[in-house]
Amino acid sequence: MTAAATPAPHARTGPAQARRPHVAVWLVWAAACLAVLQAATTPPAALLLIGVAALTVEACGDRRRLAGAFPALVGAAAFFALLRVLLTALTTHAGEDVLARLPSFELPALLGGFTVGGTLHRAVLLRSLSEGLVVVAVIATLAAFNAVVSHHELLRLLPRAFHELALVVSVAVAFVPSALAAVGAVREADHARAGAPVGSRRGWARRLGAVLETSLERAILLSESMESRGFGHTGSGRAERRGSRLALLGLLSCSGAFGALLARQPAVALAAGALGAAALLAAVLLVSASRPRAGLPARRLERADLAMIAVLLGAPAGLLALPDTAAALRW
Repeated sequence: MTAAATPAPHARTGPAQARRPHVAVWLVWAAACLAVLQAATTPPAALLLIGVAALTVEACGDRRRLAGAFPALVGAAAFFALLRVLLTALTTHAGEDVLARLPSFELPALLGGFTVGGTLHRAVLLRSLSEGLVVVAVIATLAAFNAVVSHHELLRLLPRAFHELALVVSVAVAFVPSALAAVGAVREADHARAGAPVGSRRGWARRLGAVLETSLERAILLSESMESRGFGHTGSGRAERRGSRLALLGLLSCSGAFGALLARQPAVALAAGALGAAALLAAVLLVSASRPRAGLPARRLERADLAMIAVLLGAPAGLLALPDTAAALRW
């Protein structure tokens, strides 16, 4: 699974070998990792995928700023997972295998009225650890995808109907590495010049102000560069208004399909779901056809990309075809 889940790193030397994998390859890679985790939600599979994500960033990150955000995102996910394990172990009391007994107290009824502390059970602790590892594996996969994918190609690959939304998401995704780069630059500037000590209150206040100023300057420069390249909002025309009506019809139809499923009417749910999907697809195609493409067209898939996609799909397909293999991935 490790060989099928990590695309080959791109070479860094030579004009003919500097080609990066297509953005569709990375999309399939992330989907394959999540599908593997869905087929085998066990700690060994989660640890294996975390290692695959780390190796992918190391091999294909190319020392980009987005690759530098990978440890921070995985570390934050691990911290919150451990916090969840602690809260679950202190508030859930079920099972026979008692590991320890702690002092306990009851919260007021306004806060739930449950007991905090008391007995710590082995089954509760192991289950919360397993669930926390799965969450960390999901965050590691998405962080690795964010570190290795080309956001410019990803933006060009999306339909033109999602142009503004894709711009907002791409800017939001780049916030963490930009903030880390600003903190590093301000730290180096503090060490290079004389002034208040770094650990003092005055030094921290000056550093925070410099980070905020740098972030605002980068935001303004980014907005100006996007506007000069034609990435601004073009306004809503007749096609956008028709597309919005079709999208509203599609959402209402999907809501009706969900209600029909709750009422146990599968035929009505299937018809409403098909109508909603068709309306949403028609809205996307209508709005995309009415908007000119900003920037260069998306890069085409080549034979190497198609072969890599086929290899990547082998990992989840193998686990689905061999359910005993997924069941065997346990402690």
